Amino acid sequence: MIRIEAVRTVCLLLAAGLLGACTAQRSEVAQPGGPPPVEELTQLPPTFADTQALRPLEAFASGAGKTVYVPVYSHVYYLDGRQHLLAATLSIRNTSLKEPILVTSVRYYNSEGFLVKEYTQKDLQIPPMATADFFVEQDDTSGGSGANFLVKWKALKGASLPIVEAVMVSTSSGQGISMISPGRVVEED
Repeated sequence: MIRIEAVRTVCLLLAAGLLGACTAQRSEVAQPGGPPPVEELTQLPPTFADTQALRPLEAFASGAGKTVYVPVYSHVYYLDGRQHLLAATLSIRNTSLKEPILVTSVRYYNSEGFLVKEYTQKDLQIPPMATADFFVEQDDTSGGSGANFLVKWKALKGASLPIVEAVMVSTSSGQGISMISPGRVVEED
């Protein structure tokens, strides 16, 4: 009898532990109607190995900066409201021949205005004439048809303005769709 009671007690403790673990995992998932969990945004290669053209971060402290809004479409509607999914690439192109630019923030928002992804490494320097790309996969529907990127960057005096735009593509169902969405400056430092 004592052994059966011990087994029952151990089973109850294990069940309580498993139930507690399930509850802890459930709390990490966004609540319905609330903001979705924020994920890391994928930066595509190349990462910049040549550091000769880069500047110390302090050099950008007095530099001019801007915030750029870039509309993105994770899907478009066709026929009777069906969705055609698209992959999106955010492209940040440094057009300066001599100076790097400093990207301080890249954030991806969904149609409801919630932050769903962000580039977590801080202070990305893009060398002269180089490009940094960020990717949202075709089957990632977290953004919706009204998704957007907010990109914050700074430049040294004399640097030219970068080109910030999104390219959306799909080649599913034997069809090819592609479009470009230019960024717009919404805030200046």
